[in-house]
Amino acid sequence: MLEMESYKGTVVETIFRNNDNGYTVAIMETDNEVLTITGVFGTDITNEVLEVFGKKIKHPKYGEQFNVDIYNSVLPTNIDQIESYLSSGLIKGVGKYTAKKIVELFKEDTFNIIMHDPMRLTEIDGIGEKKVEMISKSFAEQIDIKEIMMFLQDKGISTAYGVKIYKQYGKNTVNLITENPYRLTDDIYGIGFKLADKIAYSLGVDKESPYRTSSGIKYCLTEFASNGHSYAPYDKLIHSAQKILDVDSDVIEDEIRNMAFQGKIHIENINNERIVYYIPYHIAEVNVCKNLINLANSDYKLSENEVLPYMKDIEKKSNIKLTPMQKEAVIQSVINGVTVVTGGPGTGKTTIIKTIILIFEKMKKKILLCAPTGRAAKRITESTDREAKTIHRLLEYDYGEDDSNLSFNKNEDSPLDCDVVIVDEMSMVDILLMNNLLKALRKGTRLILVGDVDQLPSVGAGNVLNDIINSQIIKTIKLDKIFRQSLGSMIVQNAHKINKGIMPIYNKKDSDFFLMRENNIENIRNLIVDLYKNRLPSKYEYNPIKDIQVLSPMKKGEAGVVELNKSLQASINPPSKNKTEKVFGKYVYRVGDKVMQVKNNYQAEWSINFADGKTITGEGIYNGDIGYIIFIDNNEQELYVKFDDEKEVAYPFNQLDELILAYATTIHKSQGSEFPVIIMPIVWGPQMLLTRNLLYTAITRAKELVVLVGFEKYIKVMIDNNKIDKRYSALDYRLSSFIQSYEQLISNVIRM
Repeated sequence: MLEMESYKGTVVETIFRNNDNGYTVAIMETDNEVLTITGVFGTDITNEVLEVFGKKIKHPKYGEQFNVDIYNSVLPTNIDQIESYLSSGLIKGVGKYTAKKIVELFKEDTFNIIMHDPMRLTEIDGIGEKKVEMISKSFAEQIDIKEIMMFLQDKGISTAYGVKIYKQYGKNTVNLITENPYRLTDDIYGIGFKLADKIAYSLGVDKESPYRTSSGIKYCLTEFASNGHSYAPYDKLIHSAQKILDVDSDVIEDEIRNMAFQGKIHIENINNERIVYYIPYHIAEVNVCKNLINLANSDYKLSENEVLPYMKDIEKKSNIKLTPMQKEAVIQSVINGVTVVTGGPGTGKTTIIKTIILIFEKMKKKILLCAPTGRAAKRITESTDREAKTIHRLLEYDYGEDDSNLSFNKNEDSPLDCDVVIVDEMSMVDILLMNNLLKALRKGTRLILVGDVDQLPSVGAGNVLNDIINSQIIKTIKLDKIFRQSLGSMIVQNAHKINKGIMPIYNKKDSDFFLMRENNIENIRNLIVDLYKNRLPSKYEYNPIKDIQVLSPMKKGEAGVVELNKSLQASINPPSKNKTEKVFGKYVYRVGDKVMQVKNNYQAEWSINFADGKTITGEGIYNGDIGYIIFIDNNEQELYVKFDDEKEVAYPFNQLDELILAYATTIHKSQGSEFPVIIMPIVWGPQMLLTRNLLYTAITRAKELVVLVGFEKYIKVMIDNNKIDKRYSALDYRLSSFIQSYEQLISNVIRM
């Protein structure tokens, strides 16, 4: 606070206010000057007397502004300010005329009368008992709001979160938070255990409080989920909880039992190991198992011989020549309820999808195509000439802030109207999304899952594709033959070499796969910038922004995404008086910058503007979508992005945390995408990041050219490191156990 400037004055005009998050631009008059103040305020502050703390900033267009970090609301003390406050519209039942009459009678004692002796207001003509009650109640509500916002601010809660909290709890805010501050983690999106624990400490909550222990256990389980695990081994959960709670294990174990009794978590033994699920993940895993079995057991009374004529006709008319393995994949996909088709690049997965579509269309079946990301869905659309949607859009996502509580309009009560669903890039689908997809499929719907099981698993919890294959319960076709048209590509050949633990071949003449050896980190970064900006565009006529993507295994470090983006932005799109820019957090956003959406935003409005003047609109921008900044409007506080599919989206400045610079991005973020060119730094990194499947995933993102830059020895390190971190998931166990139990039941019935 001591480092901040402070002012006290009356807000005479509000220029702009966003009612959803409280962001406000207003004019404040102090005794000595007039200030433009900006910040997040819990309520409309027009005509209020405030004490504000923050700092002055120089806006490039609007001049000097005072950016408010903290504020106190102060009831006015002089007669003119009191009258102005009462007549501002904040107090129901009081207009300008009534305010004037009240202040004329009670003068500086006005607020004291309204708070402690409101019936005296009836001394004024036109104010009866009902109106007194209205004025008194409205005034008390305004005082409550101010006190609540000050209480929250005092506990280290930002005004933006304060607005959300007050909307959730209303006048009971202080009592509810004082009783159990950990309820914030369940009720307010964005408030986690650590902030709630800080608030609890300031309130003197006992370290061994059941509220605290329960919240800490839930936090640990959600941390396991954020690292890809569907459950936590019991002992590992105890260890994690002890580290953050600093209490005896007995306290934690008692609360685990209590939470299990309340249905918040689930405990069971699998393969002689005690494990704990946060309940949404247990429900999802059990439901996925049950629904997969139900779909797989559908009987279409359709034989292979009945499918063959369709396939031969399509081969003839479409000039498609299928291998025996491809034919097997097509036939099994048509005659089975659930089929998995998996294989690496160049093995013909797209040809199989197109053939399956043509057969089902001849059978007059309705087919839906989908993928986990917008970019992956766009690729299917382009390769099949049929519309593909993201899984979220297919299921009609019901808007909400938090992806951990997915809600869809398509479900068991309103299933998808189709006969066949084909899912591409299946390796990216997590257990929660898979559960919601299966809930929306009627029994008898065919489900075809296509993906590369050797790529990185889903970012979300679970190991769905791998578990389904490992269970050996669902019909699976594994493609391993590289087609002739792909044999000329060293990208495809090297991907398969890497997958088998063999070093790739690079730098062949007229090749599409290169290693540029460099043994100095700064030189590596400079070479990547030169390749991106000059050498590749000059030699191959690539557009750097649209065609070239730098992929790094890591975010941090000298060759990580953050530093690479800084270097690339400085070289490709340096500051210019002709380019507007906006500083937000750790990023400088500048017109022309390449950016990526990092959060599913199903409500984001987009438009596509055609040359003939026609415009189409829609909603939904998804995690991983890439575009570039076309305009920054400081007046309207908005930044405009045009994405790869020509969709234009306006981002209010307070939503810029949904965008990051994307000249370079992590390999994890690139899943489901393809780029003409990828450049990848090859440098030292943590063992968990220098893995075979990370390298494999990176190079299979490239369609035309791969350039690796750095230490050759770390390519071998990555290929030799085939240790894939174990994911705690049990879908394979459940699928296998279900069938074994069913077969045992049938066997017992036969014996009887």
